[in-house]
Amino acid sequence: MAQRQQPELFDDVAALPPLPAQLSELGRRVPPSIKFGTSTWTYDGWAGDVYHRGYRGAQPARRLEEYARYPLFRTVGIDSAYYEPPDEEVLAAYARALPPGFPCVSKVWDRITATRLEGARNPDFLNADLFKDAVLGPYERAFRDHAACFVFEFQAMRGKDLPVQGRWTEDLDAFLHQLPRDFRYAVELRNRELLTAAHGAVLARHGVAHVFNSWTEMPTIGEQLELPWSFPADFTVARALLRPGRRYADAVKLFEPYDRIREPQPELRQDLLRLIAEAMRRRIEALILANNRLEGNAPGTIRALAAALGGEDG
Repeated sequence: MAQRQQPELFDDVAALPPLPAQLSELGRRVPPSIKFGTSTWTYDGWAGDVYHRGYRGAQPARRLEEYARYPLFRTVGIDSAYYEPPDEEVLAAYARALPPGFPCVSKVWDRITATRLEGARNPDFLNADLFKDAVLGPYERAFRDHAACFVFEFQAMRGKDLPVQGRWTEDLDAFLHQLPRDFRYAVELRNRELLTAAHGAVLARHGVAHVFNSWTEMPTIGEQLELPWSFPADFTVARALLRPGRRYADAVKLFEPYDRIREPQPELRQDLLRLIAEAMRRRIEALILANNRLEGNAPGTIRALAAALGGEDG
């Protein structure tokens, strides 16, 4: 006779250990319009802090149950959608794990945003019909309550792949014009030379947010804040990914297994606090996503930012 599988410790979310009172109080101090979260969430290095159950592998839907109860997390990034759009079954599992209305920031399939795939020109670059069918459709049917924003991340384009400015704004304008208006969108660039007033005007025309991103070859978030067009929508998105000048692979080697802050970035934290202050002045929602590769531990980065908002030392 097959042995009955024993229930796992803390299998029921209600049985999880109570949240630290200090952490809960810190979460209550964060203004409702400021939504902190992480770029993704399946890290074993967060055990004992965010996670208290044992996980076998990534188990993304199951981990979301614990992620969403962490007092400082009010959003989450679905970065894996960049490599393959999640189907309805996956999205339905995520939805079951999340509280009603918990907002998610989903990256868009690179087949829509990459000029090249596997070295060849991508015929589906800025294909709005493909986006609506393969990406937006499953979200609309299974995850609409949680689809806070779709991020079109355009990796660094070089050489002949880098469009001239006029062509870039025309193509982006035509693409955004075809998108349904009942979802929110944001554009993340990795080419500083495309950060122009003409680009900002296209975003403003369609109510699409600029993604303030900290990345290898990009201007700092503080420098992006100085751009007069960098708040083109009625919400904003920031992705604190890497220290400018550092390569992604180097950050992985330096910071794995992402269990603690290893290299604080005080200037970048100040830039994010400036961004938050500007969003509050404008009375718009700010979705602020931190990555482990920034300082070594995304939850720790968010705790420091939340403490600084409350006037405490990070």
